[in-house]
Amino acid sequence: MNKQRSSTSLYCFSPPVMLATFLIEISFAVYIAWRHKMTTITRLIVAILLFLALFQGAEYLICGGLGVQGGTWSRLAYASITMLPPLGLHLMHQLAGKKASRLVTAAYATAAAFILYFVFATQAISGATCYANYAVFDTAGGGASLLYGLYYYGWMLVAIGLGIAWSRDKKLPHRSAMMALIAGYLLFIVPTTTVNIIDPATIAGIPSIMCGFAVMLAFVLALKVAPESIAKRDDRHSLSFFRSFSR
Repeated sequence: MNKQRSSTSLYCFSPPVMLATFLIEISFAVYIAWRHKMTTITRLIVAILLFLALFQGAEYLICGGLGVQGGTWSRLAYASITMLPPLGLHLMHQLAGKKASRLVTAAYATAAAFILYFVFATQAISGATCYANYAVFDTAGGGASLLYGLYYYGWMLVAIGLGIAWSRDKKLPHRSAMMALIAGYLLFIVPTTTVNIIDPATIAGIPSIMCGFAVMLAFVLALKVAPESIAKRDDRHSLSFFRSFSR
């Protein structure tokens, strides 16, 4: 019996806007890594921005750019966007001055499981179709889409809930950055939820729908979260990004 598949529209803008968003997110990532001291918070913010940019870049090249098949770009897009929930949860812990809990470990583990699924399972993503202003992913429907939606919303809501609870402590040094990150999360969730309510079929395309709003989160991270939580460099700049995330 053939498995049911769904077509997921990318609710974004035209390819030039996708490219512009990619350049903005990459520029923010490079600037933060260059201008701010390299801390765990810095690495997490840069990682989020890089994965956002990777999604936009893969989307822009979804029609087989650089000689790579569209299906390959589709898998890369889904893999990159899958990293956002655990990175955001980890960042919320760091802003609150908390050690990475078992929740963070579980979030990374579930992200790894979904990435392996999207990259290696032949039935996960069969390809993509390009149109003038958006692309369509051919993804597996049914239970896989439901589980992915629960994964994505679940960890984001956990991060928001923890952030709200922890931010009640007005003595936290990064409280304003935490509130900004919560606002950045809502820029993802509220518009996406609205679309899902209007058309429940779009639940399968949560990452695709969110990509249209990702640039707003990038601005929040670069203009509010980073300045409020990371000191700027006074010495020679070093892009030592690939050090351990642990303190």
